Amino acid sequence: SGKGGVGKSTIAVNLACALAKNKLKTGILDLDIYGPSLPIALDLFEQPKMTQNKKLIPLNKYGMEVMSFGFISGNKSPVIWRGPLVSRMTEQFFMDVEWGDLDILILDLPPGTGDIQLTLTQKIKMTGAIIVTTPQDIALSDVRKGADMFRKVNTPVLGVIENMSGLFLQGKVNPDSNLSIEGQDVKISDDGRFGIRVDLFKKGGGKIESERLKVPLLGELPISQDIMEATDSGKPIIEHEPESQIALSFKEIAEKIARSFKNV
Repeated sequence: SGKGGVGKSTIAVNLACALAKNKLKTGILDLDIYGPSLPIALDLFEQPKMTQNKKLIPLNKYGMEVMSFGFISGNKSPVIWRGPLVSRMTEQFFMDVEWGDLDILILDLPPGTGDIQLTLTQKIKMTGAIIVTTPQDIALSDVRKGADMFRKVNTPVLGVIENMSGLFLQGKVNPDSNLSIEGQDVKISDDGRFGIRVDLFKKGGGKIESERLKVPLLGELPISQDIMEATDSGKPIIEHEPESQIALSFKEIAEKIARSFKNV
């Protein structure tokens, strides 16, 4: 995504877990030098060891090979680097890490279209990019730039994921109540239960972008306290609550992505 704060890291780590569960040899690389999220998302704070050839050995969690600049920097001190140093570190994550024989390596990129993205597109042949957006226009304006950058450098866009796609409210009230939320009359069942979707950030942004790019809308993921709590606890929701509706949505998106490789 060209936009920060849309949930790229949360989506990347859950998709990587889903692909690993799908019997694919999976790695995930956190390439956000300035704000690495993977150590917190996976509750991993070890320093990677090195081989005799001075190559870093990825950490392993949930059957995935995992690497992040946060493992090296300690994830506490700010990184104040100019572009050439960032580009060099990006290259080293491929040349100087003992990744082994992977089927897929998920790259969790920082926002924008800067040094890391340019280094990748110049040095690495990537199978494709997955675009993450939230529904509102202010996110889409930046997301479009990121999507168009990948197309200009001949990296296929595999699809779009809309994150924070509505908030589902549910509860129980007196069956005789008249309930209205955000101007919508809420239907209440005979036992007083209700459920309603509230679109806090508009809706349809992912569909608009997928149609503009002529690629699939891979999925729409709701705003969820469960995702927040799972991520902050260091256990992705696909591991924390594997049978939840959100975990099943991640599995479905991962299956679509795996199938799309055959068409690239």
